[in-house]
Amino acid sequence: MLILLPPSEGKSPATAGTPVDLAALSAPSLTRHRTKVMRALAKASARKNALHVLGVGPSLAEDVARNTRLDSEPAARAASVYTGVLYAAAGLDDLTVEQAALAAASVRTVSALWGAVSPDDVIPAYRLSMGTDLPGVGPLAPTWRPHLEKVLSPLATGDVVVDCRSAAYLAAWKPAKSTDWVSVRVLRELDGKRSVVSHNAKHTRGVLTRHLLTRAGEQPRTAEEVLKAAHELVGGALLDATLLDGKNGASTLELVVV
Repeated sequence: MLILLPPSEGKSPATAGTPVDLAALSAPSLTRHRTKVMRALAKASARKNALHVLGVGPSLAEDVARNTRLDSEPAARAASVYTGVLYAAAGLDDLTVEQAALAAASVRTVSALWGAVSPDDVIPAYRLSMGTDLPGVGPLAPTWRPHLEKVLSPLATGDVVVDCRSAAYLAAWKPAKSTDWVSVRVLRELDGKRSVVSHNAKHTRGVLTRHLLTRAGEQPRTAEEVLKAAHELVGGALLDATLLDGKNGASTLELVVV
């Protein structure tokens, strides 16, 4: 099982600790490109028009300023740096030893800065989205694609991919057509009608992630087994769960909430 998550927009800066050691992060083959992106981000964040370049508003000026100090900022486990609705529901920083080991092996956050990180990777808080055209690097999704192909494809081969990413991060890497790939979509049922929702989507994906990491029994290895695991949430967090066949090898797991 490989669970792919998007990073949270908001991140919780570490208050103490040593700076990031790029060579110590998982997937060391990404180190060179991580270094390139981090240096380009520091340079772009020091520009007078940094907020415009990074596509953020004045309220995030402090976050952008932090980008210029990423090589010296305190770092912490990604499980505690990434915050927000999805991560609060997933609770990656509140797992048993056995569950945390499973998360470290099977969960990857696809990041505009780091490429892909496990919950145990020690990183600083940063501000950068995958849709950015970063000066000195270019549009980030296509620049990460060949690097993530080498890292994520071996993890996905022969296993099921549970994909909770948004479209911008999906553009950075897609599993091969032969992969058992499940995209997670959240629907709301109201007066017998179902429609796609965004408000509860992140929370529900987080709930599913936590359930897959903490449930008893063997971890899912196929799309059908992911559906079976999701059905265990029906009657509580979910109203229903269905699996739809899709194009290009991807299935869609529809999670229905009230």
